[in-house]
Amino acid sequence: MAKLIAIVEDEPAIAENYRAALLRQGYQVCLYDNRPQALAAFRHSLPDLAIIDVGLGEEIEGGFDLCRDLRAMAPQLPIIFLTARDSELDVVSGLRLGADDYLTKDISQQQLLARIVALFRRVAALRSVGVQPEEDILRRGPLLLNMDRMTVQWRQQPVDLTVTELWVVHALAQHPGHVKNRQQLMDAANVVLDDNTITSHIKRIRKKFSRVDGEFAAIETAYGMGYRWVSHE
Repeated sequence: MAKLIAIVEDEPAIAENYRAALLRQGYQVCLYDNRPQALAAFRHSLPDLAIIDVGLGEEIEGGFDLCRDLRAMAPQLPIIFLTARDSELDVVSGLRLGADDYLTKDISQQQLLARIVALFRRVAALRSVGVQPEEDILRRGPLLLNMDRMTVQWRQQPVDLTVTELWVVHALAQHPGHVKNRQQLMDAANVVLDDNTITSHIKRIRKKFSRVDGEFAAIETAYGMGYRWVSHE
């Protein structure tokens, strides 16, 4: 039976172009133009491989969120990001979320097809030998950051952070007690924001941790300087 490839892409012309190329190679193809639609379909029936754009409609990190959910549902499903976003941090984020490959949209159809064939072969080989790579984990007291899975726990409870928020927490928790100014936090999250937006990110992060622990106080404001991660335990 032909393998089924799911394409999650919000630009119809681009999605149709990919579908036509894959159909010519004998694959079955299904298209989704937003994260909720794709996630609902995946919960009902999984494809053999998923190709996902990072930005999906108004969700600038919708592809990252979808990848995280899909990887939790299917740990061995081949996932490829195919996107216009080519920053190093986006690539690292995509791969650490569990994608098997991260490609930019300037890749040719022939190169894409070759990567798909190679990925199917590689995943089959890994499954046959049961390879389990080591995970990049950061522990700071009750904080557990798994940077391969791009997940965070506080007191063994999951905290639902966006990818940007997770990188901000990682930058702070990596060196407890060290003050990170707003520019350093922007650099860590690979975003260009004004000071007020960084402040808003910190407020949202604190609020999310506080939902898990009403006494959360690990992110401390260094007035006039920035923020630092502190341990009260």
